[in-house]
Amino acid sequence: MAKPIEVYLDVETNWGRELTVVGFQSSVTGVIQLVGSEITTRRLRKELPREGRLFTYNGHCFDICCIRKQLGIDLQRQFESFDLRWICQRSGLRGGQKLIEQRIGHERKYAEMDGLDAIRLWSDYEDGNQGALALLLCYNAEDLTGLMKIKRHLSVRGLLSN
Repeated sequence: MAKPIEVYLDVETNWGRELTVVGFQSSVTGVIQLVGSEITTRRLRKELPREGRLFTYNGHCFDICCIRKQLGIDLQRQFESFDLRWICQRSGLRGGQKLIEQRIGHERKYAEMDGLDAIRLWSDYEDGNQGALALLLCYNAEDLTGLMKIKRHLSVRGLLSN
């Protein structure tokens, strides 16, 4: 039996929790980042793998909910969904994604950035700053890499089945 496709998902939003970036990565898609008006139900359905294992951090409370509310897509019905926040918490790793990454030894280029910075960067981009969008996409890509590192950390320790 073939190993299920692993999809890592992270979204960014504006102050009103409207999606600004939907980023995901899998072995079949590579990194895909939909931005602003590219974020449509049709486009997300086209780009995402049809099935597999979906990994998020706090995604059951935020990322997946934002997608469901804005696009009407229920990713928890489409994928076997794993919210790494709760798996980490059950294994004694508490805190946000960046803190967990630090605790497991993963380093980021933009370690000082957080979700509020992502919101501000989107606002700057809307005001015409193209560099802000480039940085926001780098931040989102680092979140995807971090998800993969956390998942690998949990799997190696037998806390998450492969």
